[in-house]
Amino acid sequence: MRTPSEPPREAIQLTDVLHALSDPVRLQIVADLADAGELQPGAADATVSKSTLSYHFRMLRQAGVTRTRIEGKEHFVSLRYEDLEGRFPGLLTAVLAEAHRLRREALALRPGSAGREARHGREVS
Repeated sequence: MRTPSEPPREAIQLTDVLHALSDPVRLQIVADLADAGELQPGAADATVSKSTLSYHFRMLRQAGVTRTRIEGKEHFVSLRYEDLEGRFPGLLTAVLAEAHRLRREALALRPGSAGREARHGREVS
C-alpha cells in the first residue's frame, strides 16, 4: 500500500492551510484530532457520507494540516501541530480556540440544552 502524499514542512503554504480550515466539516475534524491526538478516518464524528469524509481528510492532508500513518490496512490521522506552529506560529492555536468555541455554542443551541435555556432567560434546573 502506498503512503499518502503530504507536503514537507517547508512547502506548507498559508493559503492552502487557510483554505483547508475554511470548511466547517474540516474544522470539526481538526478540533476532533486536537482532542483525540489521532483518529482513524472512519471513526470521525461527521454528518457527511463516507466518501465526502474521505475527501475532507484528503484536503487536510494535501494542505499539510494532517499526517496519515499506515499500520497494515489501518490509517491513523493526526495534526501536524509542530510543523504548522513552525511555519505559522499561533495559527493553529487560534483556529482551535475558535473551533472549540463554535462547538460549545452549537451544543448550547441543541434542544433541551441547559445552555440554551439559560441563554433565553429561563431557569435551569
